[in-house]
Parts: sequence; structure tokens; C-alpha cells
Amino acid sequence: MEGYDPSEVPLMHELSICNAIASTAAKHADGRSVTQVTVQIGHLRQVVPDALQFSWEVVSDATVLKDAALVIEQVPAVVECAFCGVRTTLDLPILACGHCEGFEVKLVSGEELVVVSIDLVDA
Repeated sequence: MEGYDPSEVPLMHELSICNAIASTAAKHADGRSVTQVTVQIGHLRQVVPDALQFSWEVVSDATVLKDAALVIEQVPAVVECAFCGVRTTLDLPILACGHCEGFEVKLVSGEELVVVSIDLVDA
């Protein structure tokens, strides 16, 4: 496919996420200046932090978010085994118990994509 650069795909993903974050933050800021936006992003969301930071600079440039910092809190993927009850932090996106290797697990964390806080400038 001519003109297609696979290295641009992750940035498009992060750009979409930043647009959603910026929209949420600007709506709640209600015209007030924002100093910081904190988000929690789960490991299974497969977001590249550097690409998200770059996208934030692009998206926030001409808005009330212009000088706002984007703080990214990464949340590990954790599963709890239905058989042995052990909680396992996953390194790979394979939903299996790290103790007994069973596949009957419940995802406890790792899919988050949440705006946790928006810090505003006091008027």
C-alpha cells in the first residue's frame, strides 16, 4: 500500500486517546486554565507513553490545556486465578495464572483508561 508507514500507526492510536483526554479535561475545566491532567492507563491498552506525551503536546497546543502537563500512571495487568486464588502480574498479554498456569482467571486490573484528576489554576 503506497504511502502507508507502519511506524505511524501507534502514534495514531495515542493521538486518538489524547483527543479524548483533552476533550474530557477541557469540558471539566470550563474555560479555566489547566496545569496538569493525570491519567491511569492499563498495561493491556498497549499505549506507548512517549507517543502519548508527544500527542499531548500536539493536541493541547492551542487550547486551555496548552501548558498543562500530562501525567501518566501505568497500571499493571493483574489476574486472579479462580482455581488457586493467586494474583499474578502479567508481563505478556496472556491471561493465565503465574502460579498454577490455569486459564480460569479474572482480570483485576490492566484495562484502565481513566482521567484521574485535572488540576486547575485558581482564579
